This record gives sequence, structure tokens and C-alpha cells, in this order.
Amino acid sequence: MIKDKTVADVMWKEVDIIDSKLTITQALETMQHKRTKMLIVDKSNPEDEFGVVLIADIASKVIAENKSCDRVNVYEIMNKPIISVTSSMSVKNCSTLLTRFGLSRCPVIDHGEVVGVVSLTNIVLNGLRV
Repeated sequence: MIKDKTVADVMWKEVDIIDSKLTITQALETMQHKRTKMLIVDKSNPEDEFGVVLIADIASKVIAENKSCDRVNVYEIMNKPIISVTSSMSVKNCSTLLTRFGLSRCPVIDHGEVVGVVSLTNIVLNGLRV
């Protein structure tokens, strides 16, 4: 039943964590999990926060503005701080959070470590299955 499902039940466990100093070209070349449509930007130090670059960010902030992917660094277009959830959050609460903030996906962070990515697509297609 959906009320019993948690983010851990529907999230992708494979994520791409990149350095903020990479160019967009380098970041895309290292991206192995394209279905997440998200690159997680690693913390620059232990007190820092994670960042995020979505495929949509690259389209709107680089391509649409006619900038070179070889000349734009990840830190220039990343979103930070980010909204994240824990793997133990219910899919109902996660869905509410994502829709309330107009997000389609977000990182899953447990104890300060990225453990996955959850999306509304995952919740709808996998969360409703019994």
C-alpha cells in the first residue's frame, strides 16, 4: 500500500556526484546515470552543502543563453542550497514536499551522505505498485 512505502522503496540508488570546478562538458562526460537527469555537486569541505545541476539547468542557463559548455563551470549554474529528503520519508510526504516547491526530483541524503535520487516519476510509477 502506498502509505507504507518510503523513499527508499522508490529511489534510484545510483547517482553522479561531481566536483563544482568541472566544466559542463566534463560533467556531462562523467555522467553515468542519465535517467536521474541530475548531477549532485559535492561539498567543497565538510561544513559545506551539496549542490545540484539538472539537465534543465544546462538547457536554460547554458544552451538557451548561447554559452559554451566548455567555458561554463558547474558552480556557475548549480542550485545550492538544495532541498533533499531522507530515505525513511514516506512517499506521500515526499510527493507533497516536491510538488509544494515545484520540483520534479531531489537528492536523498542520510546522515550527511547522498544515497540516491527520488523523483515524482519514481513515486507514481513505483510507489503505487503493491
